[in-house]
Order: sequence, then C-alpha cells, then structure tokens
Amino acid sequence: MTDALLAHCRAIVGDSHVLDDQAAMAPFLTDWRGRFTGRARAVVSPANADEVAAVVRACAGSRTPIVPQGGRTGLVLGSVPDASGAAIVLSLRRMNRVLAIDPANRTMTVEAGCILYDVQQAALEAGMLFPLSLAAEGSCTIGGNLATNAGGTAVLRYGNTRELCLGLEVVTARGEVWNGLRALRKDNTGYALRELFIGAEGTLGVITKAVLKLYPQPKAALTALVALESPRDALRLLGLLEERCGPVLTAFELMSEVCLQLVATHFPDLPRPFPVRHAQYALVELSSNESEELAEQLLESAIGAALDADIALDAVVATSVAQTLGLWQLREHIPLAQAAAGKNIKHDISLPVSRIPDFLDRTNAALLAAFPGCQLVTFGHLGDGNLHYNVAPPGGSGHDAFLANQAAVNRIVHDSVAQEGGSISAEHGIGALKRDELARYKSAVELDMMRAIKAALDPLGIMNPGKIL
Repeated sequence: MTDALLAHCRAIVGDSHVLDDQAAMAPFLTDWRGRFTGRARAVVSPANADEVAAVVRACAGSRTPIVPQGGRTGLVLGSVPDASGAAIVLSLRRMNRVLAIDPANRTMTVEAGCILYDVQQAALEAGMLFPLSLAAEGSCTIGGNLATNAGGTAVLRYGNTRELCLGLEVVTARGEVWNGLRALRKDNTGYALRELFIGAEGTLGVITKAVLKLYPQPKAALTALVALESPRDALRLLGLLEERCGPVLTAFELMSEVCLQLVATHFPDLPRPFPVRHAQYALVELSSNESEELAEQLLESAIGAALDADIALDAVVATSVAQTLGLWQLREHIPLAQAAAGKNIKHDISLPVSRIPDFLDRTNAALLAAFPGCQLVTFGHLGDGNLHYNVAPPGGSGHDAFLANQAAVNRIVHDSVAQEGGSISAEHGIGALKRDELARYKSAVELDMMRAIKAALDPLGIMNPGKIL
C-alpha cells in the first residue's frame, strides 16, 4: 500500500478510522488463541457498504491485499494478516446496526459487524429467537459467523449459519455492491450466489449485511446430563431421543470424563452432578413451543426408557435456571479448562454420526500407540456429527515438545477422518492453518472448481490471500 492509497482510504472513511501506528493496530493482528501475530500496513474501518466498496476499489487499483475482519474469534488464522505487512485489515466493527425486524416474515436485517449476542437480544426483545449460539457469542460478529458458516450447539434443530441466512449484501473484489438482501424462503432465479459467499472466509468478497431467519421463542427449554458407558451408548441414546422427541430435541453434546476432570481441576466451583465418574456424558436439551409440561413428559419418558434399556447409567435433569446454567457451564468451560491446562493439538472434525464410535476406537488406539500416555480430550456436537477431538501431552511432559508432533498427530486423525468419509473442518473453517491439509484431502477436481470460482470472482487475488487455497 502506498502513501497515496493510505491518504485515499482516509478520505473515504475519515482520518480517525485508518490506523497505521503499530501499537494501535496490535489488537487486530493477533489470532484468538495467541499463536500467531501478523503484520499490516493499516487497519481501515468503514461505516457502510459504499465505503467498503470504495476502499476495495482503491486497493484493487494498487493490487493491495485485503483481510476482512469481524470479531477476530476465528480459530484457523482466517481473519489475521500474514507476516508480509502488505495487506490492510478491513475491520467491520463500525457496521454494527440492527436495521430491521419483520415479525410476520420472521426475519431480521443486520449489518455484518453486529455482535452475535446483540442479535440474539434484539430478537428476544421482539419476542423471537435467533438460535445461533456458541461460546464466542459475546465477541464474534454475524459477518464472521457467515464467512465461516459457524455451527454451535443448536445445529441439530436449526442448522448451521448457512441455514439461518436468507439474503446477503456483498462487496465484490471489484468493489461493486451486490444487493442480495432478499427475505425470501423460495427464490429459484439462477445460481445461488449467496451460497458462494457463506463459508468462503472473505476470499471471494466482503459480506456487509444479512437477512437472518427468526423463530418463535420456545415456551420451555429443559436440560439433562446423562451418564453413559461409551460413545456407542451415546449414539443409541441419540436415536432414542430423536424417535421419541422429534424436533423438540435441540441439542445433544458429548463429553468424555477426561473433559469433566479438566473442568473440575481448573474450575472447582462448577457442579459435579454425579457422585461417581463415568466414561462419557451426553448433555441434552429439549425446547418446546407448546408447553413446559410436554417437554417434561417427553424428557422424563425418554430418559426413563434409556435407563430401562441399559443405555444410560444415570441422569440428572435440571429443575431450575441455575441448574440448567450449571450443566451448560460444564460443557462451555471445556475449552477454557484446556487453555488453562496448556497447549494441545486441536481438531474440528465431522463424521457421519453412525461412524463416530468406530472412528473413536480406531483413532484413540492409533494415537495412544504412537504417543503413549497422550490425553484425548474429546467433546462436541454429537447430534450433528461434529467432534472437537483434541490431543494433549502426557501428564508431566512439556507442551511445546509435544506440539512438535502436530503434523504426525494430524496425519493420524485426518487420515482416520477421511477413511470414514468425514471432513477435517466442521465449523471452524480452513483459514491459513488448515490450507495444506485441505489440499491433501480434497480431490483435484474439487480444488480446480474452487480455484476457478476464486479466479472468476477475485481475478487479482486480493481478497484474504493465503486463506483456504
């Protein structure tokens, strides 16, 4: 970026919204986990789509790379610049308004810089529900959620972010504004352009607005923690709940005893619902739009049947808001407990739900044979086949030394995922962290199609270069 381009950006967005001082830029340059700090010539914060378009046109004119950025909560180095210092960071933090709510159509139109929690609250105040929920919801933005096709805990019932979006406004790599803000559930008028930008991690264009789906607020939400002997029993429990509860089943989270031991060690004030340890646990949520009584009947009947069939070993049903919060905190504090315990090798994978027990048996055995004593911290959204499969060093060994094995660990895990017809990224994206892994597991035909789309929509290669491809 030349000085003339910096001056042009200042003329577009205002002097105070172009940062080129290293100290001022620092918060925008380090990834969420603190593993990598990039460099940038400037951080530019536009206020609307027209300003985004003008900045993109200016950058295209000088072939300056652009790194779109929302809440910077991504986990695959997708929203931070590389070490070259050539790129500008395009921060959408100023574009944070809820623009419209249409209760009859059950839609909300928002700017991409809206914090997810604020969108949830706006929906709540309108008497409705925006169901996307994830640990970073107090910091992540809707634009980032869409760019990575974020998942979360309610995918089983409501789907990924892709399923929660009806329309987009996007600034293309040429600096044109595409207005696709259609609040339609049916629109059969050609290529699904919206689908290209969702999950593209800012490599094809910049999402600036979105039309989101809203749902009725459930009249009741009930939570239970079920103790299990194995992942196979978890799969049996999931099938039983799906048969008996249908769409009332909102979440089904799997957690191993290793996970809960980590939480107990680092967060001793959180509850331990069972007096004895069990190998696995399922955190189950039912939400009903009819009545609390119906939800209670369904949950109690299903858990009773699971106990009678020796699928479940024990169960605790939350009977208050505080107990519900306590059970969910056990799940939500697993990543925090991992961070407190030290570094580990993380995997965000998805598999056909039916294949998860076999995958765990084979992959656990392979890792323990290759790295005796390693700790397998496995949890995630079993209901939609998404596991967070993390490998920590043996107790007492050095974390940095163990991380030197990351490539070998990844090979065991990802080869096993591929063998089961799974994906090496379920909800975190590819970014720069998994780019080389993607090239290993995608077919040549698929990669060629992706490159063709990239070349067509971003012929200068300025949009978030080095990410995905």
